[in-house]
Amino acid sequence: MTEEKLENLEKLVSEKFPDLPREREIDSLVIRVEPKQLIETMSQLRDGPGLNFTLMIDLAGVHYPKRDKPLEVVYQLLSVKKNQRIRVKVSVDEGAAVPSITSIWSCANWYEREAYDMLGIMFSNHPDLRRILNEYEFDGHPLRKDFPLSGKIEMKYDEKLRRVVRVPVDMSKSKREPFKRSRREPYQQSH
Repeated sequence: MTEEKLENLEKLVSEKFPDLPREREIDSLVIRVEPKQLIETMSQLRDGPGLNFTLMIDLAGVHYPKRDKPLEVVYQLLSVKKNQRIRVKVSVDEGAAVPSITSIWSCANWYEREAYDMLGIMFSNHPDLRRILNEYEFDGHPLRKDFPLSGKIEMKYDEKLRRVVRVPVDMSKSKREPFKRSRREPYQQSH
């Protein structure tokens, strides 16, 4: 986005939302909202005169464990008519819910389920908030910074039971396999 377009967008957003904190990033504008302001803000961004952010391009969850509010939802919106983008960020406490925006953009359904599954971010009034990538019995949220890299359980085939079973991951030194580097043939340049 050109500098002029970015300045015009920032001016328009500051007029429509004078109380919302704004910041500029390299080529986009970011506004921060509280969960209680989200639905009204998103509706205005989509339907408000002069804004026309008719597409929600992406929704991502982020985990910042050292912050007071460790979970953040980041929305990427696009105005096709004006060829402009804006980013909306909402920070929440552990266990607090962010209002679902599926009533504004139905495509948010999938993204919100993914943020719930992978990070544990709750969305109030979501039509179908359940796991989407992990099993229902899965313990934890794999994209959190405090989730163990090896996971908590693993699946193994048990010869005696003749089926796949779940077992806790054993990371004791005696159980770990040594790291083996694959040997590659040296690169041969063809002439």
